Amino acid sequence: MTDALHAIHTVETGGGVLRLDGRPLPLDSGASLHGVEIAYKTYGRLNADRSNAILICHALTGDQHVASPHPASGKPGWWSQAVGPGRPIDPDRYFIICSNVLGGCMGSTGPSSNDPATGRPYGLSFPIITIADMVRAQAQLVTALGVETLFAVVGGSMGGMQALQWAVDYPERLFSTVCIASASRHSAQNIAFHEVGRQAIMADPEWGGGDYLKLGQRPEKGLSVARMAAHITYLSEPALQRKFGRELQKDGLSWGFDADFQVESYLRHQGTSFVDRFDANAYLYITRAMDYFDIAGSYGGVLAQAFIKARQVRFCVLSFTSDWLYPTTESRNVVRALNAAGARASFLEIESDKGHDAFLLDEPVMAQALNGFLDAAADARGLV
Repeated sequence: MTDALHAIHTVETGGGVLRLDGRPLPLDSGASLHGVEIAYKTYGRLNADRSNAILICHALTGDQHVASPHPASGKPGWWSQAVGPGRPIDPDRYFIICSNVLGGCMGSTGPSSNDPATGRPYGLSFPIITIADMVRAQAQLVTALGVETLFAVVGGSMGGMQALQWAVDYPERLFSTVCIASASRHSAQNIAFHEVGRQAIMADPEWGGGDYLKLGQRPEKGLSVARMAAHITYLSEPALQRKFGRELQKDGLSWGFDADFQVESYLRHQGTSFVDRFDANAYLYITRAMDYFDIAGSYGGVLAQAFIKARQVRFCVLSFTSDWLYPTTESRNVVRALNAAGARASFLEIESDKGHDAFLLDEPVMAQALNGFLDAAADARGLV
């Protein structure tokens, strides 16, 4: 830890890019990455005993801009509902860290980054990464920020996977964990949806075998279709029906293949706006990392065994009734394994018809649950 702490003076308060100039970052695949950079944002101040740090882990298409405007779209931070003054994760109380994951495209090293060995974008020469690799890079960032033990790691969806991985790999550096709308491994259905998206990208002639950046082109159509397909899984039938139903864009049918229905127009907008802020190869790599995720896989398939060393960590697991991407059964499996391991776990299934994306929206019950859990954990840790 001494070498990493030596880098603390090079870290920019409020955010920046940390370059891991020490040893190469080892990956689960057996490969390693040199000169890894991790882009991050921080909010609030670290207290005197460095005990109030919360790491927020983002989902598949998120980034480090959790509570501040996105530089590409200008939209508010992706989790401003939960992070901010007066919110459950309050920068007036906590030192909040959020980084772009390894393999991402918002400043952290990923397939669109330049390979130090060639000076050109990695493309498909970038090694396959895992959720554990993402967490390994985050751990070095947290250390460089002067934090030895995190008060909490919080995440939803893929962020929840990272939160669970933190508890398994670094239980001694963690006081509490919040896992929202997530799972301990990817289901066959989720892998199937991801494969549809990846094939859409790779079928785009502009993809160029993954070398589109070198060729000066972008597989926008393929990435747009991948986003459209994925976005359907984030919603629920009641939400789609309430928001769009079968309402038409204009009076009457076009008798063609324009976007006659409002839901079609909505999905097309989601796809076209997505390509302005995301990299196609990053989408391939991050979805593959999610597909490979299986915490119990390294523990003989017994999930409880994975959590044995995390018995001192406090867990909060939240799910939503209408989330069919990561249904409540997945969260219950995690809670049962935590109980079997002897860990302290709070669990709540939240009534909502908004689908998987409910964790990103204004859900008062979720806010109350986050507040209650973090307040109790803060009292237990002696935070004022």
